Amino acid sequence: MTQDELKKQVAQAALKYLKNVPIIGMGTGSTVTHLINLLADSDFKHEIEGAVSSSIKTTEHLQKIGIPVLELNQTGDLDVYVDGADEVTPHKKMLKGGGGALTREKIIGSASRKFVCIVDETKAVDVLGKFPLPVEVLPLARSYVARELVKLGGQPVLRENFISDNGCEILDVHNLTILDPVALEQTINNIPGVLTNGLFALRGADIVLIGKGSEVITL
Repeated sequence: MTQDELKKQVAQAALKYLKNVPIIGMGTGSTVTHLINLLADSDFKHEIEGAVSSSIKTTEHLQKIGIPVLELNQTGDLDVYVDGADEVTPHKKMLKGGGGALTREKIIGSASRKFVCIVDETKAVDVLGKFPLPVEVLPLARSYVARELVKLGGQPVLRENFISDNGCEILDVHNLTILDPVALEQTINNIPGVLTNGLFALRGADIVLIGKGSEVITL
């Protein structure tokens, strides 16, 4: 199967987690795009009262298929949040943010009782860090934060021509081997000027669905 077919297969497997959930949380990325397309054709779409979205792109897609988009401030905690990842370990720790929506993804994921991560097999890793770690920063603090990230052993690179939905910039940190993602997530988040970073380890996934060959593996 092609990578795109694997993404569609794992999105299909994730549909059941959205059944009987009146207000869903929806992430960002190519695998989530497949999920929203499948949701549009599902027999239970009309039962969904609304969704909380992690990005402008996802918001527009949900509205296009007729699902109202709500603010997290209105809904309170959610039952289920579904999102992809750039890397995920067997311990269900994730590295996310390749699409630039990491802050909103982390907020909605943290406000959800169940986090379902959907990936194809290329995203399953034993150790995080081969994919550059995104760090969202206030523009004022970019250079300072970059110097602090160098002290941690990383090589930060400004994401060119990109401003997040929050009006911030992203430093993509290369050359990290992340053996203790919980500790590194906390350390980076404590640097003044950092909005958040792409490690989802303090609040990892509850369920990981991995499209592999002709099957979907559930962690």
